[in-house]
Amino acid sequence: MNTQISDQKTIRSELEKELGIGNIMAVPRLLRIVINCGLGEALADKKALDAMSAQLAAITGQKPQVTRAKRAISTFKLRAGDAIGLKVTLRGKRMYDFLVKFIGIALPRVRDFHGVPLHGFDHQGNYTMGVTEQTIFPELEFSMVDKVRGFEVTFVTSAADDPSARALLTKLGMPFEKEK
Repeated sequence: MNTQISDQKTIRSELEKELGIGNIMAVPRLLRIVINCGLGEALADKKALDAMSAQLAAITGQKPQVTRAKRAISTFKLRAGDAIGLKVTLRGKRMYDFLVKFIGIALPRVRDFHGVPLHGFDHQGNYTMGVTEQTIFPELEFSMVDKVRGFEVTFVTSAADDPSARALLTKLGMPFEKEK
């Protein structure tokens, strides 16, 4: 495991000093990582859902949950209850294992990578970024990949604002792009 992430006490004490927080329990921490994949093509091809489910399970080590349409939209030939995506919520050890793999192995494999964008914060301390292709993860063999698909990765923190969340994610090793 990455020593930067495994030493949580050091990270918390550094953040406490950096953010000027008096109580160690008020220091922001990473609560969960949610991986969401929308599959509109699953309406026509049910095998797409199974293929991406197997790929997400290989990447995260956890079986994805199927997300269903909340309401019918006739323009898209969508009925309420149709399977239209997958999501995985990671907590605890699996969350930190995924974070180490994502930061240390997958992101460096992205072509022309200059850091993750800064505009993914939601003003409530959470950060979301898109991954354009699942092939950056080494667990996926090319025989498993039937089509290149992307997904979103959301880092949910206990931070109240974006600067605290950014400080936390930076301490955890997230390579943010340089400000212009």
